[in-house]
Amino acid sequence: MTLPDPRLHAAMQAAVQKIVNTASSTASRVVDALGMLALSAKSNAQRQSYMSAQFDLQHKLSAFNMTFTSVLNEKVAQEITPRVGGGRSLASTDWTSLSLVGDHEVEEEVTAHRLGLDIEHECEWELRELDAYMGSLLGLGRPDPERNPVRPDVIGKALFRSIEVVSPEAAVRQTLARELGHGLAKAMRQCYGAIVADLSARGIQPVGLAVRSAVISGTGGVTAPAVPFRHSGAGSLADPHQAAQALSALFGMPAPAGFGPSGAGSLGSPSPSRTGGVSLGGATSAGAVGGPSGAGALGGPVSAGAPLASDAQMLDVIRRLAYLTSGPGALDAVSTGGWGSSGAAAAPAASAPEGLHSGLSGLMAVNLIRAHREELMRASSGALDHMVIDIVASLFDQILSDPKVPPQMARQIARLQLPVLRVALKDMQFFSSRSHPVRKFVNRMASIACAFEDFDEGPGRRFLSLVRELVQQIVEGDFDQMDLYEGKLRALEAFVQEQAHDEALAHAEAVALLANKEAQLRIVHRHEMQVQGVLASIDLPEFIRDFLVKVWTQVEVEATVRHGPDAETTRRIRRVGRELVMSLQPKATPAERKQFILALPQLMKTLHEGLALIHHPEEQKKAFFAELLPLHAQSLKGQPLTDFQLRQLDAQLQGLDRLVVPTAEEVPPTEATAAAAIPETNFSPDEAQRVGLVAETAIDWDGQLDIDLGSAPAGGTDVDINLEELEPEMRPEQPTQGVALVQHVQPGVAYQMHLDGQWKKVRLNWVSPGRTFFIFSHGKKHQTLVSMTGRMLTKMCETGRFRAFEQAYLIERAVARARKQLAELTANSQR
Repeated sequence: MTLPDPRLHAAMQAAVQKIVNTASSTASRVVDALGMLALSAKSNAQRQSYMSAQFDLQHKLSAFNMTFTSVLNEKVAQEITPRVGGGRSLASTDWTSLSLVGDHEVEEEVTAHRLGLDIEHECEWELRELDAYMGSLLGLGRPDPERNPVRPDVIGKALFRSIEVVSPEAAVRQTLARELGHGLAKAMRQCYGAIVADLSARGIQPVGLAVRSAVISGTGGVTAPAVPFRHSGAGSLADPHQAAQALSALFGMPAPAGFGPSGAGSLGSPSPSRTGGVSLGGATSAGAVGGPSGAGALGGPVSAGAPLASDAQMLDVIRRLAYLTSGPGALDAVSTGGWGSSGAAAAPAASAPEGLHSGLSGLMAVNLIRAHREELMRASSGALDHMVIDIVASLFDQILSDPKVPPQMARQIARLQLPVLRVALKDMQFFSSRSHPVRKFVNRMASIACAFEDFDEGPGRRFLSLVRELVQQIVEGDFDQMDLYEGKLRALEAFVQEQAHDEALAHAEAVALLANKEAQLRIVHRHEMQVQGVLASIDLPEFIRDFLVKVWTQVEVEATVRHGPDAETTRRIRRVGRELVMSLQPKATPAERKQFILALPQLMKTLHEGLALIHHPEEQKKAFFAELLPLHAQSLKGQPLTDFQLRQLDAQLQGLDRLVVPTAEEVPPTEATAAAAIPETNFSPDEAQRVGLVAETAIDWDGQLDIDLGSAPAGGTDVDINLEELEPEMRPEQPTQGVALVQHVQPGVAYQMHLDGQWKKVRLNWVSPGRTFFIFSHGKKHQTLVSMTGRMLTKMCETGRFRAFEQAYLIERAVARARKQLAELTANSQR
């Protein structure tokens, strides 16, 4: 261990500031998200919990940020302070030194640990890289996750202490911990990446990566050994037995001879010498596929410590094959079709070994790994590399036959077969971590492509051209480096953002209308909170309070926007709150009764006028007046208020008179809008038609869906996917259905929506800043706009009428299918 780097304190100050900024922006976003969750709550208790958490966090946001900053600085300072060895031994500690740990300390440790695990799970790849830089910065000489001053559990402790400041209620804290933990975990990916970039810019060099392990559970309740993060071929791997057994468990196939728990065979399966061997290429043979000593097949007698070829030789073969197959039309030997207008009928790949494509609809491009399998086997380092080669070949069988991938995009992904094989041979984390840069890049390519209907013109053609260029740069570049893939992934995200901007311009009228509606929602929400505060001290029937807070505030805002704050109509509408409250008070004298009877028609007229202004539903209007009329009749014969009570009520209503409807400039875009969400009826018929608004009344909520997308996805036949059998890291990272999907929909992504009695593939074009309104489109040549409110989208998700187009990302689907296929081949060979 060496001395810490003299740049330590400056670097850590910059890192802490980045984390503080990330936490602050995350807290602001969570305020909005809590409002949306309150809208979709299934019970009053749950709704109240979300609204309480939203209210407390919004009003104590500055205290939250200050506490987080203070605690994080304190914790990081403790971490970077040199640790002095020694201390008292257990032998010198007497009973008087012992103390009990309080419940609060236990709660803090448990909650902070859970929050830290959320961050660690989301930022696994980024933390690995940061640990290497911190090992150099702290003078440790090695990456040590437990010594990283900004590791997830340190941030979890700061987050817990900040949540404590927001609310004293345990239920509110639990809600905030869940939502803030989830939001910050997502945001810390980019934050950790920025910290690494800053350390690199300061000239700090990372220490060498060490072999670490991550447990992968196998099938049938068997826990497989850990998969090492990184190696450079089977010959140089510290423990290739662990890698072989983990891959065997993950894909349900035998490990190569010599890699089993007892030195031969595999995880509980008969040894290859008795089963005739299993080759994942489809042929069963105990002999060799090729190589200097005839030890190329996974079922053959290969020694784990005897490499067949050098790593440089394998890299040379992969680069040569990648270059030879990167030219135009090199992968077009297999005809394709079904997507756009430039494909023909799909046909099986001629290069696929017999028996391996059972159940597949045909490959959309040549499987290069299978076509050059023998040459790759001869250049590989041993049985473990042979195993990886066959597994990656099987993955691309599934990728190139996936019905959800457009053929044009499948051909571009096919050009990455050899670079992906190289990555898989060098880094076993490719198989176990969905945050691996190569997996993220391939998955993102496929997901974006699913949203386009036509690749011959327009945005689809531009996207295909971009992907073709990015893939060519990878094939011709140093595809051993993860930075290369991360850079291309950023280019894809930049295209999505640019396309979203273009879509907003193309639908400028609808976007402007919905953006104005959302700004009005923010004003309504702010005004609603003001009115609620004034009415809290006034004794009113609950339905009257709800009406003035949730309905009449919309009327006041609409009148102010349409006519201006000083117009006579606006002033008359704003007086309704006082007049309605006073109309409910008992009348003591005939004069008061006469005055009430004379004023009542004008009050009712203004009420009807205001409700018509916001297109209030007729049934709700009738229900309100049905409850109001008995109260008016009762007020004519009740016990009158005393002079003191009248003066007190008048003073309280003066607070209502002094309220001013805020302007859009006074309400920031970050302020929540969900509590004041306007129903679809707030739109006039002309406005609804212009934006293609889908109203709740247009959906047959009691009707049965005509197809179960879970078992038979629209868009083509598909092999059943059982993702539950995979490890958590291999399952979908984001929800694909249900109410949780609302918070994860992204512009530029394809979804399935049940409209007009049938499923349609739609593309999300625009989301309002507060995620209150959404614009979709569907159709190829003539696109149709479909807009809806957040409440409508939530209801469609709840009832199963809106789902993700992809049940899981492309590679996750391929792993699930390859696992099933390889397990069947293994079982057949053993029989």
